[in-house]
Amino acid sequence: MALADTAGCAKPSEDFPFPEIIELNVGGQVYITRHPTLVSVPGSLLWEMFTQKNVRSLARDSKGRFFVDRDGFLFRYILDYMRDQQLVLPDHFPERSRLQREAEYFMLPELVKMLAPKLSKQNSLGDDPCQSDPEELSPNADATRNLTSASTTLTSAMAGGPGGVVTSSVGAASTDVRRAGFITIGYRGSYTLGRDSQTDAKFRRVARIMVCGKTSLAKEVFGDTLNESRDPDRPPERYTSRYYLKFTFLEQAFDKLADAGFHMVACNSTGTCAFAHDQTDDRIWTSYTEYVFYRE
Repeated sequence: MALADTAGCAKPSEDFPFPEIIELNVGGQVYITRHPTLVSVPGSLLWEMFTQKNVRSLARDSKGRFFVDRDGFLFRYILDYMRDQQLVLPDHFPERSRLQREAEYFMLPELVKMLAPKLSKQNSLGDDPCQSDPEELSPNADATRNLTSASTTLTSAMAGGPGGVVTSSVGAASTDVRRAGFITIGYRGSYTLGRDSQTDAKFRRVARIMVCGKTSLAKEVFGDTLNESRDPDRPPERYTSRYYLKFTFLEQAFDKLADAGFHMVACNSTGTCAFAHDQTDDRIWTSYTEYVFYRE
């Protein structure tokens, strides 16, 4: 039930159609805040939405919350800024460019300026690690650029050889540099087994496939199919065990890992058994299985 409808505050009227406490659904994430917070920045998108008198023109979800079709996890920083016009981000924040795009959408020019990359006196990006995307902070990024530069120089030198024949194998190798590492995927499953035969087993669908490994590798392999909602601010070179996949087919996860050059090196599983009913011999087996993949 939406709190906006039941909160003990002044009821909406023709002159003031919004309640004091407002419940928002932003991309599936629920936020509860005060009306003055949403209109604290004149001219912003939220100010335009919640100062109009025609409330019916605003989109709502099935529970009556005001709905905004944007990134629900980044909206927390937008709402924090609306409260006191200050920007506070966690250390090694990897979503700075995306948050800047959200600030542009919500028409917050001062926040956009705060998020813009700062230039030093030498007209280069500052040393703040939050100023660039996580891929640029990877220790392997410099090695990749150096290898690409070396291959370009070598290719240019070879172009002046007899016949002008250029060998592209070095350049091709530079574009295929991949970081080594491990990725572990795990899932919990269960099935009911009758006493007659194993052919009567009733399997349940895999509820969720968990991902454990370095953040940068997990994002590289699974891309948009990786759900980062439980650990959205994890630095790229740190490890996490809180990610999971948006699909529930193990074969699909295996294919993505194989396409990225990973191969399975180990697996393990544990299980428990319990009787499904007191008057039958049917048993429910519950297991947790992990597969470890490695790329050289």
